[in-house]
Amino acid sequence: MTLVDLADGLPQLRLGPGDALDRGALRGTALVLVSDGLVVVRTTFPGSTRRMITCHAGAGSLVLPPENGEVLFALTDAALVPISLLVRDEMLSSRESARLLADGLEETLRQKQGTIVSLSRLHHVDRVREKLTELAREHGRVGRDGIRLDFPLTHDLLGEMVGSARETVTRALDELQREGFVVRRGRIYSVKLEPEQLTTS
Repeated sequence: MTLVDLADGLPQLRLGPGDALDRGALRGTALVLVSDGLVVVRTTFPGSTRRMITCHAGAGSLVLPPENGEVLFALTDAALVPISLLVRDEMLSSRESARLLADGLEETLRQKQGTIVSLSRLHHVDRVREKLTELAREHGRVGRDGIRLDFPLTHDLLGEMVGSARETVTRALDELQREGFVVRRGRIYSVKLEPEQLTTS
């Protein structure tokens, strides 16, 4: 059984690419399960145009509902299952369901810790390389150019993920393309790694 199986029959919210949900739209929600698609948690800062992506979640992932200044932002068509406090407590009463919830939250926490470590890198090209590897591991598909990221990845979006300015990300991607680490076709990127390398990267 998976988290998606566990939430089967619960109401879903459908989002299109670029749609966002704020705290008010998910009032009374304890957890949010991504049953399909890819969403990110985007944070804005009062009095600033700066934005930061603190988490990305694909099918089967759990995230907390957004706090003030945060939104859940869809990068692709997505389906979300809001899990209320009552439903969460019912799930926790079952050992198997509780284990699935704990495992899902553990994965989300591990990703957030990885993001913090990556942001400590002094060289922006290393931040971008690590983020692309992480995205390939969690959301990529094997293609002719390596592991393909099947969602539009703009320089602005990648900058929000790694805490760098758009121009800095552009220079980092240029360097990674010269190295042969990444291949770009339009707005779709592929990371030149073998699938087995992702388990140890």
